[in-house]
Amino acid sequence: MLCNLTNLKGKDLDQIKSLESDLGITVLAFSCHDAPPATLEEETLAKIQILEKNLGVSLVALNQ
Repeated sequence: MLCNLTNLKGKDLDQIKSLESDLGITVLAFSCHDAPPATLEEETLAKIQILEKNLGVSLVALNQ
């Protein structure tokens, strides 16, 4: 399963902002999707890890 921040608009976003104001905390919205990870060979994984380090992000390889 792969989850990412959701880009909410309109009433949905207003509801979260209202909850944040009421609770005095920040609330993040995520959407999750079934996403089978790719099976990688060591060389492929190493290339991905190098790019992750260079960009300062986490990358996820998925089957198409």
